[in-house]
Amino acid sequence: MSPRLASNPNIFSMTDPETHNTLPRLWNGNYCRAMAGNFMLFFSFYLLTPLLPIYLNAQFKADKDMIGLVLSGYVVAALAVRPFSGFIVDLFDRRRVLMLCFFFFFICFTGYIGAGTILMFAIVRTLHGLPFGATTVANSTVAIDSLHPLRRSEGIGYYGLSNNLAMAIAPSAGIWVYSATDNFSLLFWLALGVAFCGLVCAWSIRLPHRPRRTEKVHLSLDHLFLTRAWPLAINSLLFGLPWGIMSNYVAIYGKEELSITDGTGIFFALVSGGLFASRLYGAKGLRKGRMAENAIEGAMLSCAGFLLFALVRQPWAFYLSAPLIGLGNGRMFPGMLNMFISLARPDQRGTANSTILTSWDLGMGIGILTGGFLLEYSGYGAAFIFTAASQTAGTLLLTGYSRRFFVEHRLTQ
Repeated sequence: MSPRLASNPNIFSMTDPETHNTLPRLWNGNYCRAMAGNFMLFFSFYLLTPLLPIYLNAQFKADKDMIGLVLSGYVVAALAVRPFSGFIVDLFDRRRVLMLCFFFFFICFTGYIGAGTILMFAIVRTLHGLPFGATTVANSTVAIDSLHPLRRSEGIGYYGLSNNLAMAIAPSAGIWVYSATDNFSLLFWLALGVAFCGLVCAWSIRLPHRPRRTEKVHLSLDHLFLTRAWPLAINSLLFGLPWGIMSNYVAIYGKEELSITDGTGIFFALVSGGLFASRLYGAKGLRKGRMAENAIEGAMLSCAGFLLFALVRQPWAFYLSAPLIGLGNGRMFPGMLNMFISLARPDQRGTANSTILTSWDLGMGIGILTGGFLLEYSGYGAAFIFTAASQTAGTLLLTGYSRRFFVEHRLTQ
């Protein structure tokens, strides 16, 4: 290790057990604040996710088809803005972009409180997707910038834990609050407060000055989409689809089909437990560069969980599938994110982040829309079999082709 790194105050005495070299610091202040802000971003958003179908049905008498249409609006908006977000984050000051996007994300929660018709609610939900999509790209890019190159793969894995845990814990918290109070307005105010805390975390980040690009930049496809990573983008789409169906319809499924009223919170708690355990176990593999292996192992675990969830419609299978899905996604997503980053140049990190998130959101959007349609006209069985089929197809693609493509085209080791 160079004398400059050895004398850096951001280095602490952690030793790699295999190489016996001192490793640069992972948990620096900016990285921790970015993780905290990301957790609150996703927590505030997904606090409402499993309850919005119930809210739309109770408040506006919407059927499942209409619910799917309304809830998919934010995905359409996020898809529209994310490719441009990566380009803007790569071009301008990343902290300022993050602050502006996070502020508008925070403000949008007030719209849920004031929406008096289903049309107004649909407009607010759709508009909310714009700052949500942009903020996720900006925040993850800022977090990556905060990491030392030697700890980047491991740090990306832990960073993904913040949004995965939020996506698992927040629905449980929302269901618990609603069960205790039967008050949707309280949930909207709570989401607004958590989003404000995330905004404060983003404001407190202080990044080193990044020289402004002086050369003229032309907008091109490669600035909007990481074309080198197209097979992985298809994988991300196929893996996002089952999460879109499950996260939005599992509460109403448990209530109507399994007579589980309070157990959905337990389901998401089990998912979060699996996510947390897999991230801790998978960090060592990521530090060694086992990105594709982590992603494949996670995809297989998730595949087993979604197959169990779809094929065995019993309470025990409902609960057993949750930790399998959590363990799988906790290994799969950080592995894939690292694969995207390794296929990108340093000046394309924002584009790499936007590409994986765009393809994931596209999958979620297809899942929400298709799930609502299948639930309305074919029932829960068809919807969840479609979910398991998508996860299985993604796993086969990742194992049979995407892994080999990644090994042949990666730019960083």
